[in-house]
Amino acid sequence: MNEVPRGRLKVYLGAAPGVGKTYRMLDEARRRAGRGADVVVAFAECHGRPRTAAMLDGLEVVPPARCAHRGGEFEELDLAAVLDRRPEVAVVDDLAHGNVPGGGRNAERWKDVEALLAAGTDVITAVNVQQLESLKDVVEKITGVPQHETVPDEVVRRARQVELVDIPPEGLRRRMAHGNIYPPEKIDAALANYFRPGNLAALRQLALLWLADRVDEALNTYRAEHAIGGVWETRERVVVALTGGPEGDTIVRRAARIAARSAGGDLLAVHVTRSDGLAAGASHASLARQRRLVEDLGGSYHQVVGGEVASTLVEFARAENATQLVLGASRRGRLERFVTGLGTGESVVALSGDIDVHRVTHERAASGTLLPSRRRTLSRARLIAGPVAGLVLPVLLTLGLAQLRGTLDLTSEALLFLLAVVGVACIGGVASAVIASVTASLLLNYWFIPPIGAFTLDDPNALLALAVFAVVAATVAAVVDRSLRLSRRAARATAEAETMSSLAGSIVRGGQTIPALLERTRETFAMESAELVDEPPDMAGVTAVPAGSGAYLALHGRDMSSSERRVLAAFAAHVGAAVERARLAEAVAEVEPVKAADRMRTALLRAVGHDLRTPLAAGWAAVTSLRSRDVEFSVEDRDELLATADESMAKLNRLVENLLDLSRLEAGVLRLNLRPTTLEEVLPAALADTPGIQVGDVEKIPEVLADRPLLERVIANLVANAARYSPPGTQVLVTASALGGRAELRVIDRGPGLPATGRERVFEPFQRLGDTDNSTGLGLGLALARGLTEAMSGTVTPEDTPGGGLTMVVSLPLAGSAAAS
Repeated sequence: MNEVPRGRLKVYLGAAPGVGKTYRMLDEARRRAGRGADVVVAFAECHGRPRTAAMLDGLEVVPPARCAHRGGEFEELDLAAVLDRRPEVAVVDDLAHGNVPGGGRNAERWKDVEALLAAGTDVITAVNVQQLESLKDVVEKITGVPQHETVPDEVVRRARQVELVDIPPEGLRRRMAHGNIYPPEKIDAALANYFRPGNLAALRQLALLWLADRVDEALNTYRAEHAIGGVWETRERVVVALTGGPEGDTIVRRAARIAARSAGGDLLAVHVTRSDGLAAGASHASLARQRRLVEDLGGSYHQVVGGEVASTLVEFARAENATQLVLGASRRGRLERFVTGLGTGESVVALSGDIDVHRVTHERAASGTLLPSRRRTLSRARLIAGPVAGLVLPVLLTLGLAQLRGTLDLTSEALLFLLAVVGVACIGGVASAVIASVTASLLLNYWFIPPIGAFTLDDPNALLALAVFAVVAATVAAVVDRSLRLSRRAARATAEAETMSSLAGSIVRGGQTIPALLERTRETFAMESAELVDEPPDMAGVTAVPAGSGAYLALHGRDMSSSERRVLAAFAAHVGAAVERARLAEAVAEVEPVKAADRMRTALLRAVGHDLRTPLAAGWAAVTSLRSRDVEFSVEDRDELLATADESMAKLNRLVENLLDLSRLEAGVLRLNLRPTTLEEVLPAALADTPGIQVGDVEKIPEVLADRPLLERVIANLVANAARYSPPGTQVLVTASALGGRAELRVIDRGPGLPATGRERVFEPFQRLGDTDNSTGLGLGLALARGLTEAMSGTVTPEDTPGGGLTMVVSLPLAGSAAAS
C-alpha cells in the first residue's frame, strides 16, 4: 500500500488583527480554484467584514460543527467532514485557535491542520505574530494583553511557504477608524489601547524579524543542499575570534560596534580549541567573562575544535555565512614572529577569500615573549628553520667569538656553543640539534682548539672532548624534545577536557535536547551538518561514530583527524545518553497516565469505601427498623428514624451529585444557565445545611453573572469545609465586596490554615492533605467548588486570615461588565 504524501502548508503571517490575512488567504484559494484545483474552505473567520465575506463567493464551504459549551453554542472546524471530503486544498483560518473541549476534538486547531496535512491535503492558513509561542511573553510586555491561544513556532517553521501580510501602522489605524476591522462601539477603545502606533510598530518589527530568521534558515538549507561554500552577503554577520587573553574584551566591543553599524547585523564570538591540544592555556575566567559580555551585547558564543586555528576560524565563518572576521593583533614580538613564521592573523587573511578581516590593535599587541613557547607545535616553518639554524647559528657564533679571541678561554667558548645547540633544539627538535652539535663540534675544533686553523683528529683527548660535546648536546636536545611531546600530550588532554566541559556547560544551561546537542556538535567541529542515523553512511566527507545501541552520529563536511575523532566519540556518548533519556522519558510518559488513573481509582475506592457506606448503612438501618413487625415504635421514635433515613439519603445524594458533577467538569459537558444573580438570594439556600454562619452586609453587592444552583453548591461546599476546620466556639464569616467589574465573596474561618506549599493541592480531587481517618469527606468539595466557579468564568483562591485561619475568595464577574460579556 502506497503511503500518502504529506500535504504542503502555506501560512499568511500578520503583525496584528485586521492586516488582511483572511482576505489574502481566500484570494489565494480563489486563484488555485481558478487553476482547476479542488479547493474547499474548511473554516474562515470573516468577522462581519463585507469585503472578506465576498471572497467566499464561488468557493465550496464545509459547514462548521456546532458545539455547546458553558451554556453557549460555538462553531468549530468540522475535521471529520473535511477528511471525508478529501480536497486537494483546504483553507483553515486562525491556526492558533483553541477548540471548544469535548466531542473528541483536538485541543488546538493547529493539530487539526496537522491531521489534514498527514492525510495529504494542502492547507492555507493564517496566524498573527503574537500567537507564536516564542513571542508570547514579548508581546504581552509590549501591549499589556496576555495571549492565551498560541501555536508552536516549529509548526509555522515547517511550512513550505510563509508570506507576510504587511501594512504600516498608520494604514492599519485608518482601516480601523473607517470601521473595516471592528464594529463602531469598539473602535475608540481599540485605537486607544492595543492599536496604539507604538504597539503596532513593535509588532510589525517582530513579524519582520521572525520572518527574516525563517528566510535565513531556508537560505542556509539551500546552500548546504547545493554545496555552496562561498559567502552570500545577504546579511551582515560578524565573527570575533577569542583566545581567552586579556585583550578579548576590547576586541568584542570593537566587533559589536561593527555589527551595530549594519542594521540587523549578527555578532558571533568563537573560541577555537586545538584538537591536538596545542592552543590550550587560555584563561577560563577570561573566556567566561567574555562570553557574558558577548551575550550582554546581543551576540552568541561558540566553541569549536580544529587542527589549525586559522583554517578552523575561516571554516566556521564560512559555515555561518559570515561577512566579516575580527581578530586581535598578534601578541608575539618581532623576534618570535621571525623565528616561528606566520601567525594566526596572517594565515586567516591568506585563507579568508571574500570574508573581510579586521585586525584590532590593543595594549598587549607585540608584547609577547622573545623565545618560542615550549608548548608550540613543530610547524612547517619550524621544521625548516631548525636545520637552517643548526647550520647558521654556530657559524655566526664562531664569527663573534673570533672577534673576542684571547678574552674567553676554551671552556667558556665550548659552553657558548652548547648553549647555541640547546637553542636550536628548542626551535627544531632533536634532528636540528644533532646538525647543530656536529657543526659546532667541527667549528670548535677548527677555530678554537690548538693548533688553530686545522682539525685535530689524531689526538685522542681532542676526539674524546668532541664526542662528549656531541653526546651532551644530543642528550640535552632529546630532553627538550621529550618535554615538548609531554607538554603537547598534557595540552591535548587539557583541550579535550575544555571541550567536554563546554559541552557539559551547554547541557546544564538547558541545551540537553537531542537537536540542541546535534547543533552543538556540528558547531564545535565546524561541520556542515550533524545527524543521528541507523547505519553509518559510506560517503566521502562523512565521519560517523557509534552513539549508543543501533545509532550513529554522522557529521557531514571535511575529513577529521584522529584526535578530533577521539573528542567526537565523547560527544557521541553524550548524544547517545540523550537518546536513551528521551526513550526513557517517552516510556515514563506512556506509563504516567496509567499510574494517574490507578491513583485516582485507589483514592476513589478508599473514599467511597467509607463515605458512601456510612450514610447508606444509617439509612438502611433506619428503614429496616421501621419495616420490622417485631417492635412497636412510638411516634417520636418513628419520626426520629424517618429523620435519620432522610438525612442519610440526603447526604448520599450530595455525595453522588458531587461525583457526577466532577465527572461532567472533567469531560467538559457541564451545561450552564448563566444569568444575573444576587448573593442575597443565593446565600440562604447555600447556608441552610450549615447552621451558625455569620453573614456580612451583602445587600449592596450588584448582581453577578452565574448559574444560581451551581453557585449555591460552591458556597455550600466552601462554608461546610470552613465549618469543619473551625475551632469550637468560633463562627465562619461570609462577606462580599465589589471592585473593578467583579464581585468577591469571602468565606473566613479561624482554623489551622494551610501552608503555602499545600494550597493548590487542596483543590485536587480526593485530596485530604494527610487525613487518613475518612472523617473529613471524599475530598471533593474544594475541587468541585473551584471547577464550578471556573466554569462560570470565576476563580477560587485561598488567602491567610489575619490573626490565623484560612479565607477562600470567590471572584465572579458582575452582570453587564466587560468580564461577563
